Amino acid sequence: MRILRGVVWLVLALVVLAIAASFHPMVRNVARAIRPSDHVDSAPPPVPDLADPAVLVFSKTNGFRHDEAIARGVPALAEIAARREWGFFHTENGAVFDTPVLDSVRVLVWFCASGAPLSGDQREAVRAWIEGGGGFVGIHAALDGSHASWEWYQRNVIGADFTGHPIEHPEVVIRVERPEHPAMKGLPSPWARRDEWYSWARSVRGDEGVEVLASLDESMYEPRMKLLWIDQDLTMGDHPIIWTRTVGQGRAFLSALGHTGASYSEPEHLAVLESGIAWAGQFGVAEDSGEAHPGAAE
Repeated sequence: MRILRGVVWLVLALVVLAIAASFHPMVRNVARAIRPSDHVDSAPPPVPDLADPAVLVFSKTNGFRHDEAIARGVPALAEIAARREWGFFHTENGAVFDTPVLDSVRVLVWFCASGAPLSGDQREAVRAWIEGGGGFVGIHAALDGSHASWEWYQRNVIGADFTGHPIEHPEVVIRVERPEHPAMKGLPSPWARRDEWYSWARSVRGDEGVEVLASLDESMYEPRMKLLWIDQDLTMGDHPIIWTRTVGQGRAFLSALGHTGASYSEPEHLAVLESGIAWAGQFGVAEDSGEAHPGAAE
């Protein structure tokens, strides 16, 4: 009986730790030590012949998994690709980067991938491809703290350390700072929506190669994380939420939006992702065309 009680308490402790880990980077580091990252898959997935231009969507999770977002978001991206006549391939098998698949695609979408999902060789393949001119799109968890062990990605793609997010998902105004940018054209201003609002240790504004496209109005919510014993101030002051970055010869489009499954039914959010992918891959809406991006509210 004593052993059984011990097992029950251990299970309860692990459950509490897992919940806390999804909100706080320090606790998440402990959780990762208990749950090692799974880097290697047995064999690369078969890749179909892809139309050009092509998009590869990768959503493997070793950390917190946004089940609903991935389940609804991947089909939504596939629909966009079909309408735009882009090649499209989705996988959660990191061994795909052990193949020449990146030679066949123009954009890699890191869709809520978490928890250091690649081995060392796979990381190097992705790094070389982006720096060589590939287009990268990071969505939501692609900007969280579970990627800290990949220093190049943390410093050269995200550019700031994730600190956490409030438990609640309040409605907040997003300031569209560059309405003329291809990914922002046609968005309402102000743009109010609900999401899980990430914070980082500093703003990336002013970093070399960075252009902030949208930021949060922190006066509309309390940037604070309260969970169990945790009470952390997440205030940034200057709070970018969508930005672009030059990475070598490549270009990255980074959006922390998209925690919920419902996000992938919002016309404005889908339009941002569509035009962000097109911008990263240097296809689609021309930067100087003056054309509003598809799906944007009138």
